[in-house]
Amino acid sequence: MNLPRALKSRTAALAVLALATLSSTALGKSSDRNQPMTLDSDNSDCSQASADSRCVFTGNVEIVQGTLHITAARAEIVQRGGEIEQVVLTGKQATMRQEMDDGATMNARADRIVYEPKKELLTLTGNYTVESPRGSNSGQRMVYNMASGQMQSGGDGTRVRTVIQPRAQQNKEGN
Repeated sequence: MNLPRALKSRTAALAVLALATLSSTALGKSSDRNQPMTLDSDNSDCSQASADSRCVFTGNVEIVQGTLHITAARAEIVQRGGEIEQVVLTGKQATMRQEMDDGATMNARADRIVYEPKKELLTLTGNYTVESPRGSNSGQRMVYNMASGQMQSGGDGTRVRTVIQPRAQQNKEGN
């Protein structure tokens, strides 16, 4: 895409802001949000004409910030009134990997990952799995409230599988 220099700079700033808020969730390492972010994709399409805008990155999307590593076929960032309203990652499957403050690694994958910063919600849908040394959770839909730490899975007629590792196993894996 051939954008003027100022627009490229604004586009990059929007992407960094949106994805930095994604990495500051309670799921990951708190120091990651202070690290530089790299966003690579085959294509980008951004509109910055108003405070309501949308940026879409497609094709081999890869986002790295500190220990956060995200891959997706598509990343969409929606801004309303100059604030990030939603970040949507899609693909077969979109993945997130991040080291936590305690040194453990969290891995998540789903066909669709939606982050809504104002609501402090992270929603994983479509064959999602979240894994850490403490255990795993998988199903078709999971909503994680980052403010409260509340996780809700299922409720759509499908089964949810939760595996909780025994304390001895958690300790062997570095917790």
